[in-house]
Amino acid sequence: MNKKTNLSDNEWKKKLTPEQYHVLREKGTEMPFTGKFVHSKKNGMYTCAGCGNELFSSDTKFDSGTGWPSFDAPKNRENVELKKDFSHGMMRTEVICKKCGGHLGHLFGDGPTKTGQRYCINSCALDFEEKK
Repeated sequence: MNKKTNLSDNEWKKKLTPEQYHVLREKGTEMPFTGKFVHSKKNGMYTCAGCGNELFSSDTKFDSGTGWPSFDAPKNRENVELKKDFSHGMMRTEVICKKCGGHLGHLFGDGPTKTGQRYCINSCALDFEEKK
């Protein structure tokens, strides 16, 4: 993994859209079924919108019907950090970009593939590099 990205709050506000800032830096969530990658079927790599860290291959993406892009495994487990999240009166597992510390979404153990995992990720926390 590359060097960590450490920006000030003002630098993040300049770099990101207001929605990206809310999700990546304030641990917000975009509205379901509104993200640009919810229904995407393109082949390529999903990267962190904050720092460009490679996160998820399109090969691991599936339609969960939840309204957010879902993946059954990260491209490299070393690129994401998992933390217990007790917000909103429930226990969940938060998924964080290990390079910039940006909030990506949550991990659930109800995925339909052999991993049994569903990385439920906000579209606005992602960029996409299409594979030609």
